[in-house]
Amino acid sequence: MTVAQQTAFQAGSGITSGTMLTAIASMILVLAFVWVIWVAFGTFRAWQDGQATVFDLTWSALRASIVLMVLGFYLR
Repeated sequence: MTVAQQTAFQAGSGITSGTMLTAIASMILVLAFVWVIWVAFGTFRAWQDGQATVFDLTWSALRASIVLMVLGFYLR
């Protein structure tokens, strides 16, 4: 953004554009963390009920964590 655009954004919203980007990225990462926890607990419950193996539990938690790492890499 140009200096004039940054000034107009800050005058209109009351915060800087960098702060807004940080807030949006933080919300996305929090939602991603909640999703990873949901996947892990869902697979853990399936494992407890005998519907999944330990390999399924490990693999789903690993895949969800990889997605979280990639998302964190792009949002930093």
